[in-house]
Parts: sequence; C-alpha cells; structure tokens
Amino acid sequence: MIQTDAKANGARPRVCFLFIAQTHQILHSLPIAVALARGWPDVEVEIAATTAEHLDYVRGLLAQLGGAPITSRLLPPSWLRNLRLKGASTPPKALMLAANAQRLGRYDAVVTPERTTALLRKLGVKDCKLVYTQHGAGDRGGPFEPRLKAFDLVMAAGPKQYDRMIAEGWVTPQTCAMVGYPKFDIIDALPGSPLPVFAQARPVVLYNPHFHPTLGSWPRWGRQVLEAFAADDRYNLIFAPHIRLFDGADPRTVEALASFVDHPRIHLDLGGPAAIDMTYTRAADLYLGDVSSQVYEFLRTPKPCLFLNASDAAWQGDESFHHWLYGPVLNSVEGLVDAIASARRGHGAYSDVQVRGFAESFDLQETPSSVRAARAIVERLPMSSRHGR
Repeated sequence: MIQTDAKANGARPRVCFLFIAQTHQILHSLPIAVALARGWPDVEVEIAATTAEHLDYVRGLLAQLGGAPITSRLLPPSWLRNLRLKGASTPPKALMLAANAQRLGRYDAVVTPERTTALLRKLGVKDCKLVYTQHGAGDRGGPFEPRLKAFDLVMAAGPKQYDRMIAEGWVTPQTCAMVGYPKFDIIDALPGSPLPVFAQARPVVLYNPHFHPTLGSWPRWGRQVLEAFAADDRYNLIFAPHIRLFDGADPRTVEALASFVDHPRIHLDLGGPAAIDMTYTRAADLYLGDVSSQVYEFLRTPKPCLFLNASDAAWQGDESFHHWLYGPVLNSVEGLVDAIASARRGHGAYSDVQVRGFAESFDLQETPSSVRAARAIVERLPMSSRHGR
C-alpha cells in the first residue's frame, strides 16, 4: 500500500493536478488549481505532466492569468515520456501511472480531468484522495462508467451530470459535487486565440466531428462535408474536430486534406490552441457536429445547430443524444448546404430548448465555478487546510 505522510508529519497538504492526456483537458482543471493556490495558502498546489509541451502550455496560461503560487514538474522516466505509440501526442497513460504510482501516492490528493487515473487504486495508492473534474458536459453514455467509483470526489457541471451519475449508481451525494464549469472561468480571463481570416465575410459554420469511430460523422461523411462547402460559396467553414480525432493519425489521412488547406472559404485546425479554447465555438454562427460535448460550449450563446446521424442511431428518447434536440438531425449529407441554410432560418423553433438544455448542463452561480471546485477539494483534505475562501 502506498500512503501519503503529509497528515502524519504536519506538513501543508499537497494537491497534485495531473495531466497525462491531450492538451484540451488542461483547460478543465487548471482554473481549479489557480483558484486553490490563490484562495487557500495553507495548501501546496503542484502540477505534474507527462510531456514538456503540456508544461509549456500550462506555464503560458499561468503567465496570461497573472500567475499563481504553483510549482510544476515533468514526470519521469524520460524514456517513457518519449514513447509515443502510433504517433500519439502523449506517452501511454497506464504505463506513466504505473511508473509514478509511488510518487503520486505521496500527495494528499491527485486531481485529474480524465478517468484512467482511477488505475492508481489498483497500483496500490490507497491513502490519497482521487478527484475527477470531468472534461466536458456532454450526453454520451461512455463517461458514465464504473471507474467513477474509484474517485473520492467526482465533479458535476450541472444537474444533468449530477442526477445521472447518482441515478446510475456511479457516485453518491457524498462523493459528488456540483460545481459548474471551471473552463468558462479561464476562457473568460484569457484573451483568446486569433480568429481565422477568410477572403470574404460570410456566415461561419463550425464542423466539429467527434473521434468516436461509429457515432462520429468523420469516417463515413467527413470528406463529403468538406467537399460540399468547397463547392458552395454561401458559407465559410471552420473544420476543427475533436482534438483526439487526428491525434496519432496515419500521415496519409492528414495528407488527404491537402486540397482544402489553402481554400479561401475553409479553415482547418486539427488540434491547435484555438480548437480547444472556445475560439471557434464563440466565433461560429452555426454548429455542425455529431456527439461532441463542445456543442454545449457553443450554446453558451443560443445559436443554430445541425447534427449528422452517420451511425443511423435510433436516437429519439435516448439521453445520450439529448443534444440532438437542439437542431435538425440529418441521416444523409445530400443537400447539406441547403440544410445549413434551413437550420439557420428555423432556429427559433429550437432556441427555448437550447436555453433549457444549457441550464440543465451548467449550474453557474455568482461564485466562480473554479472556486466552488477548489472548495470541494479542500473539504476533503485534512482539517488544517480548510482556511481560505
């Protein structure tokens, strides 16, 4: 058994914010680290990552935010950090956790935006709080799963997540806290990435396919979508898929997009900062997608949506497709651009349900979500650390 000794020796409680997956997850938990470090000086806040690129991104964000008393470290060993299977942007998560289990077990709490960290329990980490922040507020059933039971604290963005996790038995009221959406806090505090520059001003469509191999629309229809916009001059298109869709992709897959790279009406972003920091969801006039939770970030301002049912899913009444109530659902991409125009004209029929869906997904209050999340962590630390906000 690997145990932390902070409580025994009277040291300040140590909380580690762990980043072992792709960069998009950083924006979901880093604002909590900042709120904790600034609001609770009796808690030592550290960041641990498995790539230098992650730490560079974190340090850049912290500098833009005005800094915080946070230390950072790159997890060993270097040979494993450099192991990138199939060209992935990060080393294997399970192997990195195994290599660092003893080190991570010395913290009072490890905070993570992904669920693989639950493996620490099987690796002997017992006396360390595990905290899962989530990294989205979508409807897909996949994230509601048994690994949630390994965490001492699971955060929920709003009543939709909270009620579903409770009802399905993955968490209890004692192990779950509804905190809002900390990502909104950091997005509102940052200047944002540069907007794409198009040759002419036109309404902007964001095509944001998910990486799911069957529910996502890219494998079956993706190229047809790009070709439809390339052949029609009514709209500008931002193609910014979920960052995992092209992470580690066969180079030939990326090369196949070459004909769209310099197109005057199409902007491609396969995983840059703007693809994860809501630059595109805020800029677009219409959302075109399938099952990505980014639709909820897009609907912070109610706007037209159009969904692609590439898997022929029987989605009506299935809560995993609840967001498909926010706009028309297409079972074919024939006449896609005309369907875009129709969705824009008919948005009024969906605006009320969009507003209700957003409220169900995000419990936003006057107190910033990141502060509420930090407080939920502190409440599960040794009593001596509970001073602060």
